[in-house]
Amino acid sequence: MEYILIIIGAIFVNNIVLAQFLGICPFMGVSSKVKTAVGMGGAVLFVMTLAVIVTWIIMHYVLIPFEIQYMQTIAYILVIASLVQMVEIILKKMSPALYQALGVFLPLITTNCAILGVAILVIQKEFNLLESVIFSIGNAAGFALALIIFAGIREHMDKLNIPEGMKGIPASLVVAGILALAFMGFAGMV
Repeated sequence: MEYILIIIGAIFVNNIVLAQFLGICPFMGVSSKVKTAVGMGGAVLFVMTLAVIVTWIIMHYVLIPFEIQYMQTIAYILVIASLVQMVEIILKKMSPALYQALGVFLPLITTNCAILGVAILVIQKEFNLLESVIFSIGNAAGFALALIIFAGIREHMDKLNIPEGMKGIPASLVVAGILALAFMGFAGMV
């Protein structure tokens, strides 16, 4: 039951994008098409899960034993950058269309503060490795859910007659705010 609460809390209650405001850059940048949003959600799921596993191991078996916890952020950034490079190489070989669709936003996963934030949160919450993996999967799923919903709304908005001054980013920010308010309705669940 504890693991289910971790997942529900990560996806709905403490959504990494809509409640904690981490990962806003790819959220706004890749959310113009649902197909691209699904690809980005998958890439974030893969990178976030692997990053949390590797960073948890590094923290507990390298940084803490050698009492160099102050190197946490630098070590985590190096791990995340390496994993993103790996994902980029795999996508280029396996799915060139998705690689092209993600374009500049794939390297942005390197600087996606949601991935670094989740890696740091699992240490702050003192999760064991299994709880950390479940937490990272839940956060990645929450990121993907918010991204896909937002992309669907933005695709629909392209067909609407929106006043000229509100087209593009202003309307998107209003919709993102309303979506964040909608997710706040889950606050009493966990």
